[in-house]
Amino acid sequence: MGAAARRAPEQEQTCKATEDFDAAKPPPFRIGDVRAAVPAHCWRKSPLRSLSYVARDLAAVAALALLAWGLDTWLLWPLYWAAQGTLFWALFVLGHDCGHGSFSDSGALNSVVGHLLHTFILVPYNGWRISHRTHHQNHGHIDKDESWHPITENVYKELEPSTKKLRFSLPYPLLAFPVYLWYRSPGKNGSHFNPSSDLFTPKERRDVIISTTCWFTMIALLIAMACVFGPVPVLKLYGVPYVVFVMWLDLVTYLHHHGHQDLPWYRGEEWSYLRGGLTTVDRDYGWINNIHHDIGTHVIHHLFPQIPHYHLVEATKAARPVLGRYYREPEKSGPLPTHLISILLRSLRVDHFVSDVGDVVFYQTDPSLSGENWTKNGKHM
Repeated sequence: MGAAARRAPEQEQTCKATEDFDAAKPPPFRIGDVRAAVPAHCWRKSPLRSLSYVARDLAAVAALALLAWGLDTWLLWPLYWAAQGTLFWALFVLGHDCGHGSFSDSGALNSVVGHLLHTFILVPYNGWRISHRTHHQNHGHIDKDESWHPITENVYKELEPSTKKLRFSLPYPLLAFPVYLWYRSPGKNGSHFNPSSDLFTPKERRDVIISTTCWFTMIALLIAMACVFGPVPVLKLYGVPYVVFVMWLDLVTYLHHHGHQDLPWYRGEEWSYLRGGLTTVDRDYGWINNIHHDIGTHVIHHLFPQIPHYHLVEATKAARPVLGRYYREPEKSGPLPTHLISILLRSLRVDHFVSDVGDVVFYQTDPSLSGENWTKNGKHM
């Protein structure tokens, strides 16, 4: 069967093409061309520089907690929750770099720092690290991707109407990460805490046991603190910021794989590592870019996760001439990324499922969950 014959229905493809550019077509460059455009120093990792970001973020977390504890006024608690939750998210990004090995060339240092940072924010480091590696190795593949992958039309039809509504209504999509850690994505079995899960190979089970033990140790510590200081102070100092962190994580990871009208998904021979990586989208978060370590520069990160976060912006600028229109320029943000709210809401209204047929497909829309302004015959305009 030829590539054209394997694709989704023609009308689904034509509404994605704009003028002489079609995002569904293979790019005219190779991943080696993109790699060659990135300056050599962008690949170098500095453990001291990486650790300086850890020290900066941990100092800020401690300072905020001490300030909130000392003032203890309801006028400032909401500001504390927003700021501290954002810093928890920044700690996750640094632990994320440890998982990719972009933190340093030392596996031991990466593991120690990754465990400390992720355990503090209730993420099982090794369990997540392994599944996230699977996500990067299969990004953009409908069946093999691990994170925010689409569900197919037949699976979607089997969902209860209430489940469909919940899945695409706020705030649930922004609270999905803990559920994903325990139960994985819809249509996939396993848990990030279970060493026998099919997420892991037998050789990885010891690593999963370690990270799961660390996670439960942190839970025990929080319970002990609640017994000593009371549950309300622990909830105010840690619990609410944790929820804000989860919302940040889900928002950022969702918007890097959704919200653009020409993001294809692949099956079979149409998929390649390069084409899958090009289905990600960069986002601008205003002054929060620096706080969460430029994770918004997501395309280059997906293609080359070994690049440290402090070189991602420069690497992206160098690679853009090669990427051409396959690089989707992010909408510029004000001081706060409020523009992303409308992008998120629109995506939740139109990005519902993909066809069961075709090796290059795009999100389709359930008209019952979307207004007429967004759809035409259940497909994207």
